[in-house]
Amino acid sequence: MVVPDDIRVLCLALPEAAEHDHHGIASFRVAGKIFCTLREAPPRMMVKLDAEDQHNFVAAHPGAVAPVPGYWGRKGSTFVDLIAADSALAAVLLRLAWSRAAPRRMTRGP
Repeated sequence: MVVPDDIRVLCLALPEAAEHDHHGIASFRVAGKIFCTLREAPPRMMVKLDAEDQHNFVAAHPGAVAPVPGYWGRKGSTFVDLIAADSALAAVLLRLAWSRAAPRRMTRGP
């Protein structure tokens, strides 16, 4: 189980990540792009993954990871149940989502 405060710490530890309000819920952004939203009740986060990562994590972690229903899910938006997930899974998903939203200058090697 991961608590929302743990997600907040993980998100804000990513380079240039910032927390903002998004229609009454917490969102985490890099370069103005959302990579995660966080709901306190039920404890759940949404991360934006690419299609392959979404498919693989949903298959590997049923009950913890699921596509958002409809259009947004088909575009990579993925729910993570914080009661069913652990911090290692959350950290990997957040890093993947951050890397999709971050400017290229931040994600390429030296």
